[in-house]
Amino acid sequence: MKIDGATLVHGIIGKPVAHSLSPAMHNSAFAALGMNRVYVAFEVSDLPRAVAGIRGLGLAGLSVTIPHKEAIIPHLDEVEPVAAAIGAVNTVVCRGGRLVGHNTDWTGANRALAREMELAGSRVVLIGAGGAARAIGFGLIEAGAGVVVANRGRERGEALARDLGCGFVPLEEMEDVSGDALVNATSVGMEPDVEKCPVPAAAVKRFPVVMDIVYAPVRTRLLAEAEAAGCRVVNGLEMLLYQGMAQFELWTGEKAPEEVMRGVLEERFG
Repeated sequence: MKIDGATLVHGIIGKPVAHSLSPAMHNSAFAALGMNRVYVAFEVSDLPRAVAGIRGLGLAGLSVTIPHKEAIIPHLDEVEPVAAAIGAVNTVVCRGGRLVGHNTDWTGANRALAREMELAGSRVVLIGAGGAARAIGFGLIEAGAGVVVANRGRERGEALARDLGCGFVPLEEMEDVSGDALVNATSVGMEPDVEKCPVPAAAVKRFPVVMDIVYAPVRTRLLAEAEAAGCRVVNGLEMLLYQGMAQFELWTGEKAPEEVMRGVLEERFG
């Protein structure tokens, strides 16, 4: 990789960020297309000073992760409408001295799920009521899908359903619910608690497509149950890949090299 005075600098800000796969994924993509760009990780505690530094140094673009996705919004010059509705930014495009916030989490989820089904006119049951569920829910509705929120905590679940303008069902009543797709937007089943599943196996068979945003492990208990029931499955690496590709395209205006970026993730996760 050539780094010189003309190199455009990108990065990810969050705390912690040392574990992030984004540097490997994006640097491989820049190299594959011969772009004089570099992507590095910045662990940030003081967000206002970090944003001032980003402006002063003229960085070309940023990824934003926990805990700064919501907190960064007041420090930006503009926020894209869907990101504003979601209330979270995971991507910043820096152009002409202006910082513009986007959210590609929902884009990544939509693109991953659309590999297996038509989103417009479908009925998707979304498990969870946190930030990831919020982004995915807004994205699905943007694509023309009908959404039902399922959550263990009624208060949070009903609050998200009101914000999305959709239905709500308590998670314990999932055995009576069906749809075109089931999406787990919680951390249930993530390492080290790999034997956990957000819904009973009997509920999974009511959905032709099952997606899990967890990618460690890649084959979660939920996806294993879904495969056993004959469902088509979408693992968490797909969302991670497509949200990264959407970031790359926002920053560069070029089509992201999907196979290169996919290869980095598959090498990491086998």
